[in-house]
Amino acid sequence: MSIYAGLDVSDKTTHVCVVDADGGVLKRDVVVSDPEALAKWLGKHCPDLSRVVLETGPLSTFLYHGLTERAVPVECICARHAKGVLSTRVNKSDVHDAEGLAQLARTGWFKRVHMKASATHIDRAALRIRTQLIATRVAMGNQLRGLLKLFGLRLGAARTPGKRAERLAALYRQRPDLEPLFAPLVASMEVIEHQLRASNRLLEERATADPICARLMSVPGVGPITALTFTASVEDPHRFARSEDVGAYAGLVPRRSQSGERDVRGYISKAGDPMLRRSLYEAANIVLCRVQRPFALQTWGKHIAETKGNKRARIAVARKLAVLLHSLWLNESEFRWA
Repeated sequence: MSIYAGLDVSDKTTHVCVVDADGGVLKRDVVVSDPEALAKWLGKHCPDLSRVVLETGPLSTFLYHGLTERAVPVECICARHAKGVLSTRVNKSDVHDAEGLAQLARTGWFKRVHMKASATHIDRAALRIRTQLIATRVAMGNQLRGLLKLFGLRLGAARTPGKRAERLAALYRQRPDLEPLFAPLVASMEVIEHQLRASNRLLEERATADPICARLMSVPGVGPITALTFTASVEDPHRFARSEDVGAYAGLVPRRSQSGERDVRGYISKAGDPMLRRSLYEAANIVLCRVQRPFALQTWGKHIAETKGNKRARIAVARKLAVLLHSLWLNESEFRWA
């Protein structure tokens, strides 16, 4: 008899529901959110287990790889897709969610999520740390500027640590009493900038040592961060049947709502990896604004900017960049200037 299980995962415990081929509930339980404990429970109570389903979440990667290593037939599904099924219950609870996931496992009416390898998550964690350091530095810089304006002082265009220190020294001569007040904030900014430089060096070394990233960096406007973000997000180029699908994966295609005579196309979906989308958008901006040597993609993007505006042009170029990078990766070739 085929048996299916659904796992509703929370931080400390996981609700488990097991159903048979007809959808009848065989067993419910609560198990510690640990792959060893879950595999032991499933092996004891579900000897003929056909499929286990869990949603994407903070612990999904840890549990998925742990259960896979223990020979449990587990599948991870998109939480956004599962929400439509789980919301049919009048009363939402962990017990009902686990049963709903078990029924999804039984019917097979779900979309499997590609689970990245542990090595890929190391690169993505390094990229996220860099993003957080940049956000913290910008927030501290804005705080410093705002507080200085309370006293009629303006920091000005001090974009480097050296210029900022020089400008602050001039402002402190006007108000010496402010120097000890702002010292903790300025010192914290210097520490953040030091760690950001270290993070950039680490990522650049990682991208330079990777032959795939080195190949992708031959494209104008694509640097180490963009190349590493692309490889860490896509991971396997054969996941996509067409290179054009990578743009949709990054959320760079328009939304569409069509029914009968109504067919509305909206803004981009943003229904993908935000880190990849942001990186491609920044690379597109560099292609349009900073690359001096003209090439076909840049010319095409500038034509769109003249007719439809700069923002749409950057989005279009970002989508084309995703297609180009995937093609180069798949064909094992480098960019050639036209």
